[in-house]
Amino acid sequence: MADNNNSAMVGALMLVAGGIIGAGVALLFAPQSGKRTRRDIVRYSKKVGHRAEEVVDDFADSISNMVDVVGEKASDILDQGKDLAYDAKKGVLKAIEDGQQRLEKQRMKLAKLMG
Repeated sequence: MADNNNSAMVGALMLVAGGIIGAGVALLFAPQSGKRTRRDIVRYSKKVGHRAEEVVDDFADSISNMVDVVGEKASDILDQGKDLAYDAKKGVLKAIEDGQQRLEKQRMKLAKLMG
């Protein structure tokens, strides 16, 4: 277990050392001054920030439009459901009325037969 801790420690130290050496080499071979590099980084970060805002706005607009379309479709489906329910209700009432008329005819036949 001590070997695992030591090898993890050695790996971490090598990673840190590699990062330090890489940063030093980058500074030695940098094509421009640090001030200019910082200015470019700030400019680039502002550009990326504005682009990110545009993407977020576009995404929000797309979601808003999608919500509107879904709401309209849901309303249409609800209206169709109401129409279907009304038609079904009319059909059931018609069937009940037909059934009542048939029952009345049968009752009259039975009344004639009985007496």
